[in-house]
Amino acid sequence: MQRLQAYKYELMPGGQQKRDMSRFAGSCRFVYNKALALQKERYESQGKKHSYSALCKLLTQWRASFETPWLCDSPSQALQQSLKDLERAYANFFAKRAEFPRFKRKGVRDSFRYPQSQQIKLDEANGRIFLPKLGWMRYRNSRNIQGQVRNATVSLRAGKWFVSIQTEREVDQPLPEATSAIGIDVGIARFATLSDGSYLAPLNSFKRHETALRKAQQSLSRKEKFSSNWRKAKRKVQRLHARIGNARHDYLHKATTTISQNHAMVCIEDLQVRNMSKSAGRNVRAKSGLNKAILDQGWFEFRRQLQYKLDWNGGMLIAVPPQNTSRTCPACGHVSKDNRRTQAHFACVECGYENNADMVGAINILRAGHARLACEVNPDVGISSRNPPR
Repeated sequence: MQRLQAYKYELMPGGQQKRDMSRFAGSCRFVYNKALALQKERYESQGKKHSYSALCKLLTQWRASFETPWLCDSPSQALQQSLKDLERAYANFFAKRAEFPRFKRKGVRDSFRYPQSQQIKLDEANGRIFLPKLGWMRYRNSRNIQGQVRNATVSLRAGKWFVSIQTEREVDQPLPEATSAIGIDVGIARFATLSDGSYLAPLNSFKRHETALRKAQQSLSRKEKFSSNWRKAKRKVQRLHARIGNARHDYLHKATTTISQNHAMVCIEDLQVRNMSKSAGRNVRAKSGLNKAILDQGWFEFRRQLQYKLDWNGGMLIAVPPQNTSRTCPACGHVSKDNRRTQAHFACVECGYENNADMVGAINILRAGHARLACEVNPDVGISSRNPPR
């Protein structure tokens, strides 16, 4: 089977290379925004949008125009990738996977991509990489790359440049080393409660740095915009955001790696995090605190990492509906909201069974996962297997 894997490294560019990368990212942002404006204008006037090939023809005209001659200084394929990103954004919007495409802002997710592997040269022995119109550049070689290079994406984060190299290689069909199944209930007081009785404490990366971040943002707001001190304060805010994200990312990777290596089947709730973290019309202050706590856990990223790591290890991830998982008694099956009178404690009003509420949820999630798997293996048992778990 084919495995796609990305390796991300910090770049160590020279002064001119930093300036060039900033210009390339700015050119890609300009092309994306100009194409989005044209798409919106045409849709409002004619009810349809430009195709990708039509936008590529317009890009050729922009590069030859006297108004935007600086577009020729950037790699042409990187500019074309911006148009592909816009096409993908529209596809995600029409498929109801994302919101309508927005205009990009300077300094927010600045990046550009080299799609052809023939233009990328890698010297792992000396920790160097060659990129078109940038030349050879050193990078922090933290691990060796496996597979054939497919493309490379250069991005800016907190004042540092990174390169993400996507590779492809052939691997044997994996077989799970473990044979156990586990149910996982995610929460805030406990990040993840497993049906075997264990649980993972929350990291709360944002909460730990919230005070420092608030002070840094207040300091930034008092500086004159675009002044030298304003830029210094902005870099401090960016570094704090990067530290929060890096800590959360590291915690999730360690947790998902351990779970995927020790279990062949993992059952989780099919949570709609976006809906759960929406703003409320009433009790805005309390809901705002809950939203921050939910987003601080990284539930969506937790599920994403579990999915691909289980695939790599030969396991499976089953998502089950979250309805009544914490209100159903695992002993007698009685369903009632009175079973969970507090956030942490479960006590069945029918049979008297008592346990931690998150533990009860994990047990019910595992049972629901087994039931769904049985229905998919044998459609005659219950629901159809046309939509496998993802």
